[in-house]
Amino acid sequence: MKVSTKGRYALRLMIDLAEHNTGEHISLKDISSRQNVSIKYLEQIVSQLSKAGYLNSVRGPQGGYKLAKKPKEYTIGEILRMSEGKFAPTACLLDEENQCDKYDECATITFWEGLYKVINEYLDSYTLEDIVQQHKEKVAWNYNI
Repeated sequence: MKVSTKGRYALRLMIDLAEHNTGEHISLKDISSRQNVSIKYLEQIVSQLSKAGYLNSVRGPQGGYKLAKKPKEYTIGEILRMSEGKFAPTACLLDEENQCDKYDECATITFWEGLYKVINEYLDSYTLEDIVQQHKEKVAWNYNI
């Protein structure tokens, strides 16, 4: 399993919005500057996040983006699956119902299904709020050294 740049940047964008939430919309220019990601790339990501209902947007000089829900209401899994798709370790697990003609005789399917379950449980065990809090603690700890 490898998370693409798009998935990593989508998560960074969501974290940035959560960390800098003042109730106001945040411009892509500000996010781009803090995250060192081009505005063009962020535009593609916010479009997808907005369509999925994860962000609210406003156009114009005071426009920008903000989270549609509280950070604790987003799991890392849902953010990454929205941008990456499923994290199935094998192609046969991509469909809701396994379509593999070898399913009933496959010696490894139980292993792959177990791995898939563990991956999703881990991704869904963290919220955006958890990541923001961990980051705050890390930054605070680094400055106390």
